[in-house]
Amino acid sequence: MLGQRIHHARLAAGLTLEALGQQLGVTKAAIQKYEKGTVTPDSAKLLKIAKACGVRTEYFFRRESVDLVNVEFRKTSTFGAKRAQAVKIRVAEQVEKRIALLNAFPTSPISRFAVPAPVPEQITDLEALEAVADEVRHAWSLGLNPIGDLTDTLETLGILVLTVCEDHAAFSGMTATAVAADGQQYPVVAVSSTWPGDRQRFTLAHELGHVLLAGRLADEVSEEKACDRFAGAFLVPQAAVKHELGERRHRLEPRELYRLKHEYGLSMKGWTIRALQCGVIPHACFESLMKWFSVNRWHRAEPGDPLPTETPQLFEQLVYRALAEQLISEAKAAELLGIPRLQFCRQRWMEPPWMETVDAAADQ
Repeated sequence: MLGQRIHHARLAAGLTLEALGQQLGVTKAAIQKYEKGTVTPDSAKLLKIAKACGVRTEYFFRRESVDLVNVEFRKTSTFGAKRAQAVKIRVAEQVEKRIALLNAFPTSPISRFAVPAPVPEQITDLEALEAVADEVRHAWSLGLNPIGDLTDTLETLGILVLTVCEDHAAFSGMTATAVAADGQQYPVVAVSSTWPGDRQRFTLAHELGHVLLAGRLADEVSEEKACDRFAGAFLVPQAAVKHELGERRHRLEPRELYRLKHEYGLSMKGWTIRALQCGVIPHACFESLMKWFSVNRWHRAEPGDPLPTETPQLFEQLVYRALAEQLISEAKAAELLGIPRLQFCRQRWMEPPWMETVDAAADQ
């Protein structure tokens, strides 16, 4: 297990055997022996491995392990297999912490996710996804109004939502099913923390589409196109599109799209696509707007203030809940949050930032 952990930590950090060996002052062959388990590194070497790979030493000894199956990436071809593998390992490491925390509670503090009954067993065309999105929102009591915090909504439904610090432009997110050692399964959705909020939210909704539509699409229906259509309809239902834009339009104003972007959390381009899909604008108007986006390079970065990013909050909340109920120790809480115990203690008791300066002066 230790060797496998070292191997995963190295891959997640994007280090070659040679690169890790150089940081430890050992050969490539020595690192290979560590990873195969034929040689066990001493505590000093293990500390150096942890530092080089950006993990805490507790990672190497964690008992919980998960398998990620049914992995789907939202990425382009330039995001290679090695990068994808590194992201998968980093996601698995975060999932392990979440499952360890959930197992600390006598009864699970989160709901068990279930696909809503209204989702049909087979979907034969993209148009049908408008009704599917409406039914899903109704089943989850979301109404037709904007979803203020999509991350919180999905976490409440029992989906493990994670952010991954991956600045490669080709990566947006991934979905998977985490299988714990006891056989329990958890749907997982991970998104890049580097994208603006509207990109994150569309990716979250797209990955939710993968979870809900898996095995339900007819052979002739593209899964990626289906998940895109579901994502748009889930974020902005057809009724909301027509309420905001009207039944028929010959032109859409950029400032109008910008306002709606910040109200619903869907990009200006996304709103333009939804207007076409819902029959509000003709195709000629859509093409004209797309040319305008291209000329102004809005397809790369839309104008105005970006939509704030979303961050999962439930995990940290449950860490403090478990601590308050004496289900975990302070040391375990700090480990789960991945921060030094002293830093955690300051956060726990909400000490002001200037206390760190006082403590540093007292130590001198």
